[in-house]
Amino acid sequence: MIRCAREQDVAGLLGLAAEVEHWFGPMVGVPAFHDAVEEHIRRSTALVAVSGPDVVGGLLFGGEPPVHHVDWLVVSQQARGTGVGRALLADAVDRFVRGPGSIEVVTFGADHPGAVASGARVFYERLGFTPAEAAPPGPEGGSRQVYRRAVT
Repeated sequence: MIRCAREQDVAGLLGLAAEVEHWFGPMVGVPAFHDAVEEHIRRSTALVAVSGPDVVGGLLFGGEPPVHHVDWLVVSQQARGTGVGRALLADAVDRFVRGPGSIEVVTFGADHPGAVASGARVFYERLGFTPAEAAPPGPEGGSRQVYRRAVT
């Protein structure tokens, strides 16, 4: 089930962040990340995928038309490959995107160890995103790249 995140989901979102810090760099102990999660919850631009009592996916969405942004999208290790990420993104598009315009996401550069291990680049490509320009390195120093998808 996909729904807007609530304050009581913060712990679950931080749990997801802990699972991927080795790829993205520190988040759980970073006050700015906590602030971003809480701001997205207040603006109703944070979504969670839940299975029973567990948060198994989370998405923070932003931007202003015509350019929308996937600010953060994470699926728990046990739920990867089950359609949770696809469902989160589809729900976000339905809720927040009005075309014409584009949706952008910054993900791993092709040479980043997380590019293959996380499946992020393939995930976005399967959803119609295409690689675009390089983005500044992540906090852990790894390469990043913008992926973009047109919306009509």
